[in-house]
Amino acid sequence: MAADPSVLADSRSARLRPPACGQPWILTYHSVCEWTSDPYGITVSPARLDHQLAWLRRHHYTGVSVATLLRTPAAARRGLVGLTFDDGYRDFVHEALPALLRHGCSATVFVLPGRLGGSNEWDRPGPDKPLLTAEEIRTAADAGTEIGSHGLRHRDLTSLTDDELRLETQRSRELLRDLTGVTPEGFCYPYGSVDARVVDAVREAGYGYGCALTPGPPAGPYTLPRTHISHADRAVRLRVKDLRHRLRHRASAAPARLPESAQATAGSGERR
Repeated sequence: MAADPSVLADSRSARLRPPACGQPWILTYHSVCEWTSDPYGITVSPARLDHQLAWLRRHHYTGVSVATLLRTPAAARRGLVGLTFDDGYRDFVHEALPALLRHGCSATVFVLPGRLGGSNEWDRPGPDKPLLTAEEIRTAADAGTEIGSHGLRHRDLTSLTDDELRLETQRSRELLRDLTGVTPEGFCYPYGSVDARVVDAVREAGYGYGCALTPGPPAGPYTLPRTHISHADRAVRLRVKDLRHRLRHRASAAPARLPESAQATAGSGERR
């Protein structure tokens, strides 16, 4: 049975806190595995991920989930960086998660409940990559990973009808709540494609935040900018990306803020 939409809307996290000024630094990963072909630049090797996480710790950063990042008071947020993994590849539990735990980090993985145990058919002609199964998603959640929605089937949301958009946002949230027992707080836009109508749909579905890549005019907690991380990113490139983020957002005139309705809603127990 489908969950009551009003219950999902009311469960939007009131505890997430936007940055006091500017934007938090959030990194975007996809797949972590050994590879020979990576036409879209979305794969890092396990050894490179280990190097990147070690770099973060040497520079006094601790990787955390986006929900943890936004929930932390601004005064205590310095030294935290959001780690996100898009698409929900199966290698997350086998390669990324062990590395995160070794380095004392957590993360958010954005999954596709309409493609459980499937593959990245949207990336053809790229290499076939298997996606997380329902059991693997629960394993990740039990290990402290935040599970967010990437929609149902990785579609460009800006091209959908209102009914299709509602399925990708609201229905995916219902399915993930039923799967993990936790109502997802975060949504990630497939392909980074987002407009005002899509933002409204994500907000109305009850999510507390949305992750984009390069946000357009609709700014705020539903278009959080992120920094793409690739296999090419070693120490110098990571430092440049860190500085670029600081410079780009230090003078942000309109820092992300949660809607008043979300701030006023008391989150009373997400697990069922």
